[in-house]
Amino acid sequence: MRVYVPLTLPGLARAHEAGELGPAPLLAYAVTPALREWYVSDNLEELEYAALTRAAQASLRLLALTPAPGAPPRRVVVAAELPDGAATADPDRGLDPAAIGEVRVAAAVPLRLAAAVHVDADDAAADVAAAVAALGAADAGDEDARFTVDGAEDHELLWYGVQEIGNLLG
Repeated sequence: MRVYVPLTLPGLARAHEAGELGPAPLLAYAVTPALREWYVSDNLEELEYAALTRAAQASLRLLALTPAPGAPPRRVVVAAELPDGAATADPDRGLDPAAIGEVRVAAAVPLRLAAAVHVDADDAAADVAAAVAALGAADAGDEDARFTVDGAEDHELLWYGVQEIGNLLG
């Protein structure tokens, strides 16, 4: 099962140093029955992209919750291949629009199981920072703030191999 773990650059640095994504339990995103129903597609590649997008949205929230002065505001998502059953969806949250595609991973994930790292390009930093600043107002229903938050999604995450994490972190 492929899962998408939302992080920040400092979180990626900690994972790189520790050799694993953790501590458990981890919040991640995957192609769940609720995501299939919400996205209405049988194309696995499209469904995985939808799960990646949900993880990128969660990464944006992590940036808001865990500010790291000096760290560039960039969304980070690690894609990892886990054994079936290693990640589970909460059936009580399956219909919650905020939890679509959400899964819990019960154990730390060794980085050797990571398939790729997805990160914003440098030119996304201003839009990502503006989206982070607007999250609270967007959550409260401000449509202009929602537009600003959605602006971060205009930036596609770049793909990096796991062996590139050290260079990515600089």
